[in-house]
Amino acid sequence: MNYQIDNKGYYGIFGGAFIPEMMHQNISELQNCYMEILESDSFKQEFKQLLTDYAGRPSPLYYSDRLSKQYKTHIYLKREDLNHTGSHKINNTIGQILLAKRLGKTRIIAETGAGQHGVATATVCARAGLKCIVYMGAIDVARQAPNVEKMKMLGAEVRPVESGSKTLKDATNEAIRDWINNPVDTHYIIGSVVGPHPYPDMVARFQSVISEEIRVQLKTKTGRETPDYVIACVGGGSNAAGAFYHFLNDPDVKLIAVEAAGKGVFSGESAATTQLGRPGILHGSRSLLMQTADGQVIEPYSISAGLDYPGIGPMHANLFATKRAVFLSATDEEALKAALYLSQKEGIIPALESAHALAALEMINFKTDDIVVVNISGRGDKDMETYLNYYQLIK
Repeated sequence: MNYQIDNKGYYGIFGGAFIPEMMHQNISELQNCYMEILESDSFKQEFKQLLTDYAGRPSPLYYSDRLSKQYKTHIYLKREDLNHTGSHKINNTIGQILLAKRLGKTRIIAETGAGQHGVATATVCARAGLKCIVYMGAIDVARQAPNVEKMKMLGAEVRPVESGSKTLKDATNEAIRDWINNPVDTHYIIGSVVGPHPYPDMVARFQSVISEEIRVQLKTKTGRETPDYVIACVGGGSNAAGAFYHFLNDPDVKLIAVEAAGKGVFSGESAATTQLGRPGILHGSRSLLMQTADGQVIEPYSISAGLDYPGIGPMHANLFATKRAVFLSATDEEALKAALYLSQKEGIIPALESAHALAALEMINFKTDDIVVVNISGRGDKDMETYLNYYQLIK
């Protein structure tokens, strides 16, 4: 079975480009140009050079002795938290800023939830000398204040969004409205594998450097290129797309995607899309979506701003529908416990998003000779207030 996108922009029944007429110019331009640009020698050379010299790749693949002993298996951590800007988001923004410049765009817009994509976008815009506007839900602006200040210091304008649930979904809505009103000079750097075709495929390609490196690094460390498990958190799903990408057609590699269960999958405060959602259209593509019987979006909830999204990317919807990936979910409490455990056992403070992936280690019965890779998608600096509040409660 093919798990990649087809020539019409679909992963199975999911994907496509469901867009208003005023977006056709922008999307058609990207659809017609992106692969030619991405496959050009000049683009590949510049992209690779910046990933190495600017972002600091390859990110380490670290053998966690303490976690391995705890779970009686072999656990490696893919350290995306050590990238410039502190997460995997820089991989995609470097790729998209190079694309935007080749298309002659002079103004960049983006959406962000946890702020990591916003910081990464502001970073590459500063380097490129391009105007940057980042839309961010008002609730996320408050709970991710350090990243907001970073974006401003980098020269970006942060626009708080007061509509809807004031989180990632609403920030995306506002960014799309901006793009519709500024079609000529503006490029929208979408931060995840969501949105109309070609964004899900384009972002997955930029993030696929993660799994490309895992294969090489595992070969060096273990003598084999493929692990038994790859575990990653999923909101929209860009870090998981990157971690899974070069293993999609290796059926012996078990792909584990971990969603945010919030206060409990069926509590009414959750973002576990695969358990609560059904097919629908959101932000320009057909995917799985949390919605009411009449198609209204159900507001998601997660303690983690980056997983607080009512859908998943169409690539992941297809992986779920075809059973190629197993989708688990972790509650706020489980993620917080996993984050504290990693911090105190390995000296690594993960982002709250990544902590959901770590929580899955408690849910799987590993064999003693398994090789497990957990993608640590970001570092926890931005979540310190939440962690400190939790730590005070449990002392």
